[in-house]
Amino acid sequence: MGREIERKFLLRSDAWRDGVSHSARMVQGYLLRGDASAVRVRIKGDVAELNIKHTLDGINRLEYEYDIPVSDAREILENVALRPMIDKTRHYVSYGGHVWEIDEFHGDNAGLVVAEIELEDADEAFDRPDWLGEEVSADLRYYNSNLSKQPYNQW
Repeated sequence: MGREIERKFLLRSDAWRDGVSHSARMVQGYLLRGDASAVRVRIKGDVAELNIKHTLDGINRLEYEYDIPVSDAREILENVALRPMIDKTRHYVSYGGHVWEIDEFHGDNAGLVVAEIELEDADEAFDRPDWLGEEVSADLRYYNSNLSKQPYNQW
């Protein structure tokens, strides 16, 4: 069983940009966007995956990821995926022994930047960088599946 423990935060400044080790553009579309479950296809560079997630409590989720051919992913995104799709750049920042994934959204979600950290345990302590803002882990609006239903520019 795959399990993901992830916490999400808004950012209080752009100071995180100084720590970016690398970045990747991502396009993802959803085949299913339920209240607790989502199925998506994502293309990240020359890699594509099918992802199934089911939230247990906002921080703890079941997660299953499978590599698929990029050509299949492109066809699914073009012909099957629900609209609008998610377009974002993910930036990777190491801080305090963790790698933060900072998603900078484009298109209908432009202006939204969210930092995520994956943990081994929901209660795991971690260092909080100065650029970290309000936690939004429990706010369903910030789930990518919900951003594809109700984009940030409609809030």
